[in-house]
Amino acid sequence: MNAISPSLPGGTWTLGDTTVSRFGYGAMQLAGPWVMGPPADRDGALAVLRAAAGLGITHLDTSQAYGPAVTNELIREALHPYPDALFVATKVGADRDGQGGWPVARGPQDLRRQVHENLRSLGVERLDLVNLRMGNAQGRLPGSVTEAFGTLAQLRDEGLIRHLGVSNVTAGQVEQARGIAPVVCVQNMYNLAHREDDALIDALAADGIAYVPFFPLGGFTPLQSGTLSAVAARRGSTPMAVALAWLLHRSPNILLIPGTSSTEHLRENVAGAGLELSEADLAELDSIGTGNPVGA
Repeated sequence: MNAISPSLPGGTWTLGDTTVSRFGYGAMQLAGPWVMGPPADRDGALAVLRAAAGLGITHLDTSQAYGPAVTNELIREALHPYPDALFVATKVGADRDGQGGWPVARGPQDLRRQVHENLRSLGVERLDLVNLRMGNAQGRLPGSVTEAFGTLAQLRDEGLIRHLGVSNVTAGQVEQARGIAPVVCVQNMYNLAHREDDALIDALAADGIAYVPFFPLGGFTPLQSGTLSAVAARRGSTPMAVALAWLLHRSPNILLIPGTSSTEHLRENVAGAGLELSEADLAELDSIGTGNPVGA
């Protein structure tokens, strides 16, 4: 539980000052329906987190907004005191309303409140990584990151945050943030069907910055899904496994955070991401990409 398992697919990446497993775990699905309220099976949710740690997964992704507070509190109950190798990333920049919406909350006081809420619910004195989420629930939007990211940089200087990242951002916003403080990761929507960040991924890799894609199967057309399913069937695997394996192959700086509320599905994801893809498989999968911008 204290070390990265050598059997995890993809090996490792240095995230800030910490070596983490490229195969991580996203805790969003541990909350209730629509990421609101507690899970139907609390013991099962705790079991998933303990199973992830037991498999050697050392990169967890969460947010105070999930639940809200639900996934953070589950992580604390399941894994605190945290192993030295565990790296927990969280996000700020949005709150939750009573209807399950995600209202933007990026003013300086909003961000300070959210950071302190994460500290309390996770039970730590300093957060490993805080991602500033820009845009909105529909996608990326143009706009300055200066005030919001500057606030997080101040909190880092105060010792409350170790590392900073950005999420749901354009390439220009990444550069703007990097001009304010070091950025160790970018978390955006990216998958086989939506590859508008290809150039950004390559540029970040050259600079040693991680890229964390979300929605590995999001936004596929029926034709694209058919191509993915055909490759999966030929390999005796599943579309999710092929999509995850392709992401690990795409670039060494890509870190995966697939989520699930099932220990069985967690193990299936780990095994699936280790699928070996042939050159013919990769060529067929590469043909899926649309190159169409998403929310930007």
